[in-house]
Amino acid sequence: MSMDFKRKLPIPKDVKEQYPLSQKILEVKERRDAQIKKIFSGEDDKFILVIGPCSADREDAVLDYTCRLASLQEKVKDKIFIIPRIYTNKPRTTGDGYKGLVHQPDPEKQPDTYEGILAIRRLHTKAIEESGLVCADEMLYPSEYRYLSDILSYVAIGARSVENQEHRLVSSGIDIPVGMKNPTSGDISVMLNSITAAQHSHNFIYRGWDVTTSGNPYAHAILRGYVNKHGQSMPNYHYEDLRMLYEMYSSKGLENMALIVDTNHSNSGKQYVEQIRIAKEILHSCRHSEDIKKLVKGLMIESYIEDGCQKIGEGIYGKSITDPCLGWNKTERLVLDLADSL
Repeated sequence: MSMDFKRKLPIPKDVKEQYPLSQKILEVKERRDAQIKKIFSGEDDKFILVIGPCSADREDAVLDYTCRLASLQEKVKDKIFIIPRIYTNKPRTTGDGYKGLVHQPDPEKQPDTYEGILAIRRLHTKAIEESGLVCADEMLYPSEYRYLSDILSYVAIGARSVENQEHRLVSSGIDIPVGMKNPTSGDISVMLNSITAAQHSHNFIYRGWDVTTSGNPYAHAILRGYVNKHGQSMPNYHYEDLRMLYEMYSSKGLENMALIVDTNHSNSGKQYVEQIRIAKEILHSCRHSEDIKKLVKGLMIESYIEDGCQKIGEGIYGKSITDPCLGWNKTERLVLDLADSL
C-alpha cells in the first residue's frame, strides 16, 4: 500500500478528558465569547485584533508572547478586543516545510502527530489559564478541529481551503465566529459563497457520523490580498476594495455582515513592517465611510517577540520560523497607536 498506517490516534473525546478545561477557563471563555459575538453583530463597537505569530512553533515563547498581549489588552480594553492567534497548523503551498505544532511538536525533530495533538491541546489550555485571553487557530484540517472545539474562540479558514466543501460545511456547525479568507486568486465571490454556505444549515458525513448543523451566523470575510497571473502579490485592503466588498456583501443579504482585514500575506507582499502602515490606512478608510466602519470589525496582524523570521535550527527565542512577523516593540506601539485613533 502507498500509505503506512503508523498508529491509531485517540479520538477527540479522549483527549478532552485527558486535558479538561478548568472552571476558570470555562468562565473566561463564556464571558469573552459573548463579547466577541456582540462585536460581530454590531452590539459592541470595540475593534478586534487577531494577533500573533505566523505559526506557534514553541510553547514557552508563545505563552510569553500571549501574556504580553494580556498586559497590553488592559491598556486598550476600552477600544480594542485582543484575540491571540495561536496557529498550530501551517498550510504549505508546495507541501514542503514546517507544517505546524500538530505535526512537529519539536520543529527540529521528526513529525509525531500523536504528541502534536496533545501539544496543541496543552498550549491552548495554558494560554487561557495564564493570560485570561481566548484564542484563535486556523482550521486547516476539519477532522482535527474537534480536538480544540471546546477551547477556541475564533477560527480562520485559509485562502487555499475556502473553496473546500468540508471546510464550509463544518464551519456551519461551529458556534464561534469563523473567518473566510478570499482565495489566492482574489475572487471575492468565492469567499462570499463560502460565507453563505457556512451561515446555512447542512447535513453531511463528518468523522464517521451523520451530522446536521444549524448554520453559523458569525461566519464572515477576511481580506488577505491575492496573487495575480504573474505570481505577484496584490493588495485588496484599499478604500475602493472595502467599498466594493461592502456592496457585494450587502447584495447577499447575509447575517452580521463583517470583515477582518489581514494586514500581512499578499496585502503586505510579506513585507511585515508594512503591516503598520496598512493597519493605519484601514482605520482612515473607516473614518471616511460609515458603511466601511460598520463592515470592518478588526484586523489580523502577524506579530511575535522578535522582528522578522529565522530558519529552523537557528534557535532565536520568539522569532518566527515561517513568515516574518512584527517584533514586540513595534507591535506594542502599533496597538497603542490604533487605540488612540479609534
